[in-house]
Amino acid sequence: MQSLATSVGVVTSGVGVVTSGVRAGIAGLMSLAAQGAADPSAAGGGVFSVNFNQDFSSLGVGTKVGYKLFSLNTVDKVEQICDNVNEDTCIVERLFSSSLVAIVSLSSPRKLKVCHFKKNSEICNYSYPNTILAVKLNRARLVVCLEESLYIHNIRDMKVLHTIRDTPPNPTGLCALSISNDNCYLAYPGSNTIGQVQIFDAQNLQAKTMIPAHDSPLAAISFNASGTKIATASEKGTVIRVFNVADGARLHELRRGMKRCATIFSLAFSPDSLFLISSSNTETVHVFKLEEIKDTQRVVVEEQQGLMGWMSKAVTASASYLPAPVTDMLSQGRAFATITLPFQGVRNVCAIAT
Repeated sequence: MQSLATSVGVVTSGVGVVTSGVRAGIAGLMSLAAQGAADPSAAGGGVFSVNFNQDFSSLGVGTKVGYKLFSLNTVDKVEQICDNVNEDTCIVERLFSSSLVAIVSLSSPRKLKVCHFKKNSEICNYSYPNTILAVKLNRARLVVCLEESLYIHNIRDMKVLHTIRDTPPNPTGLCALSISNDNCYLAYPGSNTIGQVQIFDAQNLQAKTMIPAHDSPLAAISFNASGTKIATASEKGTVIRVFNVADGARLHELRRGMKRCATIFSLAFSPDSLFLISSSNTETVHVFKLEEIKDTQRVVVEEQQGLMGWMSKAVTASASYLPAPVTDMLSQGRAFATITLPFQGVRNVCAIAT
């Protein structure tokens, strides 16, 4: 299985920076991933998964020999808090900063284990009819994603509350679960041919809405912390869109790039929902600013932007006779900041803190 590396973008005072402490910690994880890719039989090698917890305060790494958990509570260092050597782990999901983790092993891909990592004990386990592709948790629900079905558990007693069957084929296990207690929504592809997002109310166990997000199949989806917005990207990877969950209205349209398509691996909102970060198979991580610009601010920005300000005015003036796709492309938001990684083509995951 392809090894994973992780990048962490920290935005402070409007400037995209990667702190030296986090950079050093991530370099260690990247070294582990590289070691696993070069020699999967090496001790500690064979990195199968890397993922953040729900509030990006912790990082879980699944390896050939078990799993590791790291604390990200400070930007000065990445501190290892757990090193469980047991079995090959392809999925590890921690519930916020608690001791509860959900794990799936490569040798038993249909079995989910819920464990207490501090006590090194198993709380319960469940088996499913097919391979588990993804596991998502919040304080009320645990969701298990198979290729053509989703199982929703009550996290308090792990009883299956609802099963969504016969979903469109979803071989990558693409899904997202809001971490909000008030807006407990589950999102997953509504089609495998176009970019439809199905929003399901995981608290009341009923479908909420379907959002026609893209013309191409979905590649990435992510809720903001309050569960009121959802970001989407298609397999084409050039445009990222943000929608209002309540009514499906498009709030933002952001252009990742114009020269080449890309495979979007990860999307994440900042805790205050003012920024959105995206990573892909390219070497560039993009940070977008989502706050609305007031009319008075817009005039100042356009005057300061020189050529770009002139283009914005030209687009507005010519919107009535330019082809709609051209007008849309020129009016899409651009990255507020970028981070260049020392690699490309490696599957990765990103997060942002403010």
